Amino acid sequence: MEHSRYLDCLAADFARLRAVVPGAPTAAVPSCPGWTVADLTRHVGEVYLHKTLAMREGVETEPWPPAELADEEPLALLDRAYAGLRDEFAARRPQDPAGSWYGPDQTVGFWARRMAQETVIHRIDAELGTGQPVTPVPADLAVDGVDELLKVFVAYGVDEWARFFADVLADSPGRTYTLRTDGAAWRVRTGPGLFAVEDGAGAEPTDVSVSGSPVSLLRWVWNREAAGEPSGVTVEGAAVAVDVLRRCMVIATQ
Repeated sequence: MEHSRYLDCLAADFARLRAVVPGAPTAAVPSCPGWTVADLTRHVGEVYLHKTLAMREGVETEPWPPAELADEEPLALLDRAYAGLRDEFAARRPQDPAGSWYGPDQTVGFWARRMAQETVIHRIDAELGTGQPVTPVPADLAVDGVDELLKVFVAYGVDEWARFFADVLADSPGRTYTLRTDGAAWRVRTGPGLFAVEDGAGAEPTDVSVSGSPVSLLRWVWNREAAGEPSGVTVEGAAVAVDVLRRCMVIATQ
């Protein structure tokens, strides 16, 4: 996706998030156990501020968030943080340097992608929490979101922070997975200390196959399916193998 496309998606999903959250700030968010809609709103605002500083100062500030943010009303914080984030993106080129936890990409463009994906997932959270219909996710953004989760979060996470995945992968016999959606597919291999992702389904059969529309697959990998509603994803393969994949994704995105 182009940099400008990420910013357009960010703007659209922020607008939807901003429209949804005032209706039920005390409602529980089922996809974020322990959070209310107000907690979710505050979190997104804090993330926007953090990434704005990462671009401005060239490093991700830690510890975060500062205590004084807890006194700011969540919607006011969200609005202020988003305005600052958009201003920062407008003042910089996607190839400009920016601090990030992801070693292979230390640029402003990384944060444009990450904030677009952060926002679409959390506006889905807000819709689920407030009982609103989940707005369709553009296919290109959904495909990109699956790609980001598999490669940037899980594969990179296993390489860099293997100890967090050791219990899940230690006894893996070497499983293979195919995730497939319209116009895109990924092949995943797991093993002790291994989570490798390749583009394309490949010719050989895999132990597990997961398929669905782009938005359905995005919601499945991020565990944002609505309870009690039929899944839009078809999963074929042994439950124990599927569990390994899902646990790796959960650990990587906590």
